[in-house]
Amino acid sequence: MAHPQPRANERHAEPKAENMTRAVFFDVDGVLINGIHARPELSRRWDQNLLVDMGIDPERFTKEFIFDIFVKKVSVGEMSVMEALERRLPSLGYHGSPVVFHHYWLLNDSELNRPLLDAIRILKGRDDIRLYIATNQEHLRASWLWSHLGLHDLFDDMFYSARIGARKPDKAFFDFAIRKIGPQAEPPLFFDDTPKVVEGARAAGWEAMQFDTMDDFSSHPWIAERLFSPTQ
Repeated sequence: MAHPQPRANERHAEPKAENMTRAVFFDVDGVLINGIHARPELSRRWDQNLLVDMGIDPERFTKEFIFDIFVKKVSVGEMSVMEALERRLPSLGYHGSPVVFHHYWLLNDSELNRPLLDAIRILKGRDDIRLYIATNQEHLRASWLWSHLGLHDLFDDMFYSARIGARKPDKAFFDFAIRKIGPQAEPPLFFDDTPKVVEGARAAGWEAMQFDTMDDFSSHPWIAERLFSPTQ
């Protein structure tokens, strides 16, 4: 018995976008975490007691560790944060365990933005949204954020620089995320505190909004419609 032949318009069908959902992405520091913000006046400094508690000048730590080996190697997965700390902490005046120092860092840089997370929890109850994190992080802090701070309860995945091998605003970062989430009917919506990252996301075809305060999120028309209307 002959099998029915596919109609012409069925033979080479392309994968269809997820028509019923939209991907919404959030940065971590300055957005999900009340921490270092692109606008200094909006920052909550995790290192304000670093000199007293650990004997390290926070300005030197930022300049000689964060803006050097951390950004160049650790945040893109080329070196572990423990190895980097082992190498650099002695020159900064700290001779204790890098494990102890890293734990201090994690504890003091973990203040969740509760009002934002409460709003995201409302969105999680809808069936037309998928929630993601897009952040420049090293592996251990990414795991801490996901597991210890409980972000896994709200988000479908975390895209972070050490996992990807590229930092925002590199196009490779955004391309990786798109490949993982699959075709979308609408551009991803992204909230980030850093203007260069916002510009990079827009150049990659995303709808990106600068996040300074909660109102930048809750007043976005697409978000507001879902926050303040009945759940589907």
